[in-house]
Amino acid sequence: MITPVCLAGGSGTRLWPISRKSYPKQFVQVGDAPSLFQQTLTRLPSDRFAAPLIMTSEIYRFVVAEQMQMAGVTQGQIFIEPDGRNTAPSLLAAALVLAESDEDALILAVPSDHLIPEPERFCDTIEQAADAARNGRIVTFGIQPDQPETAYGYLELPAEAGAGPIPLTRFVEKPDLETATAMLQSGNYLWNSGLFLFSAKTLIAAFDLYAPDMLAPVRAALKEAKRDLDFIRLAPEPWSRLDNISVDYAVMEKAQNLDVLRYDGLWSDLGDWSAMWRTAQRDENGVATEGATVALECRNSLLRSDVPEMQLVGLGLENVIAVATRDAVLVADMSRAQDVKTVVARLKDQNAKQAEVFPIDYRPWGWFETLVLGQRFQVKRIVVNPGGSLSLQSHVHRAEHWVVVQGTARVTVDDKVTLVTENQSVFVPLGSVHRMENPGKVEMVLIEVQTGSYLGEDDIIRYEDVYNRG
Repeated sequence: MITPVCLAGGSGTRLWPISRKSYPKQFVQVGDAPSLFQQTLTRLPSDRFAAPLIMTSEIYRFVVAEQMQMAGVTQGQIFIEPDGRNTAPSLLAAALVLAESDEDALILAVPSDHLIPEPERFCDTIEQAADAARNGRIVTFGIQPDQPETAYGYLELPAEAGAGPIPLTRFVEKPDLETATAMLQSGNYLWNSGLFLFSAKTLIAAFDLYAPDMLAPVRAALKEAKRDLDFIRLAPEPWSRLDNISVDYAVMEKAQNLDVLRYDGLWSDLGDWSAMWRTAQRDENGVATEGATVALECRNSLLRSDVPEMQLVGLGLENVIAVATRDAVLVADMSRAQDVKTVVARLKDQNAKQAEVFPIDYRPWGWFETLVLGQRFQVKRIVVNPGGSLSLQSHVHRAEHWVVVQGTARVTVDDKVTLVTENQSVFVPLGSVHRMENPGKVEMVLIEVQTGSYLGEDDIIRYEDVYNRG
């Protein structure tokens, strides 16, 4: 069976403000549907594919594990990359891992942030390429373009392209509008989907030929890897010696055994807000709305509000993106959708926390958000998942007051353990060793009031932690 290798470490800056480094687009819910990462997993069912191998980063490891459970995926391996080095090291590591048990194992390299709403057609297309991959070919999948898109790379087909996997003529970098228009009219070009199918030994041989310097560091990172709970941590020192390079640049654009197979189903990488608009349900004026929004006399625009209490109203807009979140609002011309990443860069230069961080902070046990922040006090809403447990900890600079407003909390303060139910409260003095757990089967919600001279998240001394955090 084909083993999917899901790449889940990207930050998705072009979909700011709903996608940020702390919680990027692959994990964000899309409308009423599950997240793109969950859709990727369910699109590769266990009766047709082997258990997935997930490549992600330190900050997303618990999100990945939680969303795998939500998608009903109970088997698979999660590898933690010490830092982002793009797709080439990740896929080489996956190939080396699978080659240990079967060098002929077939691998599907699959981004985890694409929208592919026809799973049966997708699976059938992948399986059409299996024989070519078994015979030493690297198969990439191309999308039939329906417009002169400048945000995608392209795949050039032979002049007379037949059915099934056919030899790829060449990769084409993201073109300007004039070139993209000419390629669309020629009919010999497909969008590069970023999907690849190959055997483990074929990819390793390609690296040996075109990027041999990467083999030793990746092998060392695997050999020195350590298991941490259900995760496998690649060794940081050898990993740091690797170049930050995509698999396209490292080997694919140099390889002579490339085939391309056309995928004629619906597909989008949701790479920017114009792509979100194109895939959304639109009214007769081309307006897509989501959340608490009203569009009056608007045309070809997208309005989205992620906050029920924030009513977003568009009046007389045309070709405009307007997106409101709890702490940031984006208003942009639709033609500038690709430039949103420059907004994020500018915000980072200004040290604006909205550039990378959401008001909601996701943790392995649940999440919290700051409701009020004053000079010597802070009020938070904390949500703990069923069975979740915060670390046993103490604080040097602050005391805490907890009021349970939903569910039941098991609270440890020094040597005393109590159950605190709705409308009950507990005080945690400065310096006390304490822990909060949710022993119930529903989410536990409490309001925390912190008071003290310093309220930063780094004022924590951990004594025990079920999630092995330092």
